[in-house]
Amino acid sequence: MKGILIAIIAATILIIIIVRNKIVTKHKEGHQVSSVYDDIRTVSITDIDRMEDGSEFEMYLYRLFLELGYQGVYKTIGARDFGADIVFTDREDIRNVVQAKRYTDSVGISAVQEVFSSMRYYKARKAIVIASAKFTEPCETLAGVNHVKLLDRDDLIYMIEAFKKDDIQAVKDKVEAEPRMILESWSEVNNTILHEIRKDYKAESDVQKMKEV
Repeated sequence: MKGILIAIIAATILIIIIVRNKIVTKHKEGHQVSSVYDDIRTVSITDIDRMEDGSEFEMYLYRLFLELGYQGVYKTIGARDFGADIVFTDREDIRNVVQAKRYTDSVGISAVQEVFSSMRYYKARKAIVIASAKFTEPCETLAGVNHVKLLDRDDLIYMIEAFKKDDIQAVKDKVEAEPRMILESWSEVNNTILHEIRKDYKAESDVQKMKEV
């Protein structure tokens, strides 16, 4: 009986030690993560790749835009952001909306759709998507037609490195540079004859067959 009691006490002490060690380790890890953000100049693209979710990337960009000295910078509420994660006013006194995408795969067309649709809600005149990955071709096409600025992984790395060198001007120039535009679609707007774009001929054929029955 005495031996069983000793064994129980020993097991209890062992469990307490294990739990305590886990708590201490977790606290240290949390301290290491937070210390990275004490000075965001220490953050690299590798750190961004290791972030657990998109909210950390949003917070990094939020602090970056504050450090860049932009006016009217604020982070939107995550649950109902209506397509924009960060809002800021650029050097030309124009309000911009930004959507942050911390992806490993290519960023798709929905990013442009969301940030573009958020412009009126936030009363912005420019829209930007900043991603830790590349963009798909359809995403780039829709952005070009709608004048949405895309900053991909290479652009982000450039911004990070320039910021580390305290070259604020270079970072701002990258952020505020004019987006790639596709003017062919807009040239047709002023044309009296509007051509069909991506028409579903099968749907048209199916309807025609229904009428003939």
